[in-house]
Amino acid sequence: MTMKSTTKSTVAATGKALPRRTVLRGLGVALGLPMLDAMVPAFSAVAKAAAKPVHRFQAIYVPNGMAMDYWTPATEGRGFELTPILSSLAPYREQLTVLSGLRSSWGYVHAGASGSFLTGTARGGRSETEVLASTSIDQLLAREFGTATQLGSLEVSMDKFASAGHPRAVFERLFGDSGSAAPAARLARVRQTKSLLDSVNEKLADINRSLGAGDRAKVTEYTDAVRDVERRIQLAEQQSRVEPTLVDEPHGPPQEFEAYLDLMLDLQVLALQSDLTRVVTFMMGREQSTRTYPQVGVSDAHHPLSHHDNVPERVEQMSKINRYHVKLTADYLAKLRATPDGDGSLLDHMTILYGAGLSNSTRHQSTNLPLLLLGGGAGTWKGGKHLRFSEDTTNANLLVTLMDKLGVPVEKLGNSTGRVDIDPLSI
Repeated sequence: MTMKSTTKSTVAATGKALPRRTVLRGLGVALGLPMLDAMVPAFSAVAKAAAKPVHRFQAIYVPNGMAMDYWTPATEGRGFELTPILSSLAPYREQLTVLSGLRSSWGYVHAGASGSFLTGTARGGRSETEVLASTSIDQLLAREFGTATQLGSLEVSMDKFASAGHPRAVFERLFGDSGSAAPAARLARVRQTKSLLDSVNEKLADINRSLGAGDRAKVTEYTDAVRDVERRIQLAEQQSRVEPTLVDEPHGPPQEFEAYLDLMLDLQVLALQSDLTRVVTFMMGREQSTRTYPQVGVSDAHHPLSHHDNVPERVEQMSKINRYHVKLTADYLAKLRATPDGDGSLLDHMTILYGAGLSNSTRHQSTNLPLLLLGGGAGTWKGGKHLRFSEDTTNANLLVTLMDKLGVPVEKLGNSTGRVDIDPLSI
C-alpha cells in the first residue's frame, strides 16, 4: 500500500518508530541511515527527553612533533590567547581545551611516540621502526561501543598503505564489498556499473514514503554525501589508470594532498553520521613522514625539518606545517558542526583528542606533549580553556580520564598513576 507523505513522520504518528539501526542492503552492501525524527515517536516527549546523545570518540594524530614556541599559549585558564598554530580554531574556542605539561615516561624515538599516544605505555620502542604498545583506548572503546554498531572502530591514515590509507578500502569497509577479500572479487566489484545507492534505491524510496519532510531532507543530504564520495573515488581510480610519460621514484603520498585528505575526512563523517561506528582514529601522517608542504611555503621534507636543532628559521618553517595541520582539522570540525545529530551536531557529541607523541622533536622530547581536546563531549566536559599540569603527570592519566568521560571506566592504562581534572570548576 502506498503511503502519503505529510509534514509529520507517519511511522512516528502511529507510535511505531523506525528502528535506530535501520540498514538498507543491496549488492552485498549495507547502508545505515542517519538519526531521524522517525526513530523516536513524535508523541513521546518523555522518550525524547530521556534519550541521551551518543558520545563518540576520535583521535587525530600528527607526526614528527611540534614547534612548541608557536603552539603553547602564554597564559592559562579561560583568558588564554590562541597561538599562531592554533589560530584557525577560533570558531571552536568554546569546544577547545589546550592541555600542557603532560608527559610520557620514556624518551621515545619516533615510532614509539605514536605507539604510546593512545596506550600510555612506558615502553615505546627501541628503534626508529619498533613499536611496543599495549591495548589502545580506541580498541577498549570499540569493544564496548561496537555492540551497538556494525564496526567497532575505524582506522584511517593519510599514508597510502593497506586498508587504512586507501579511500576505496575504507569505503568498502564501511559499506560492504562483494563478500570476498580475494583480489578478483574486489576487482569485479569495482567494475560494476551500479553504485551502492543504486542498489538500495527501491528500499530507500519505500522508507522515504513513510517519512516527514524534515526526515526526507536529512536522508537526501546524507545520500548526496555518499554519492559524492563514490564519485570522487571513481574519478581517483580512473585517474590512477592513466599511464604517465615520465615516472619518477615516488617520495610520498599523492600530490593532491588537500583533495585526498578531504575525501578521507568525508568518509569519516559518513561513518559517524550513519552510526556505523562511534570510534575513529586518524593519522594525518606517520612518524618520520617525509612529505613536503609547498602549498604553505615549506619545501623541506617534514621529518628532517623536525630535527631543526632549535634554529629559529627552521623552527618557524616547522610551525607552518603544524599550523596547516590544525587548519585542516578546523575544516573537519566545520563538517562535524554542520552535520545534525539528535538535538545538536556531531561535533557537540564528540570527544576528539588531537596531538602528537613528541613535543620538541629535534631531541625526541616526550615531555609537555602538544595535546588538544575538541568537541562538545556530549556534555561530559566543557572547553574554552588552557590547562597546565605538573611535570610528573603522564598522558596515560589523561587517557584514563577520557575513558571515564566516555562511560567506559578503567582502573589503569599503561603507566598511569591516577586521573587528571579536565573540567575544573575553578576555571
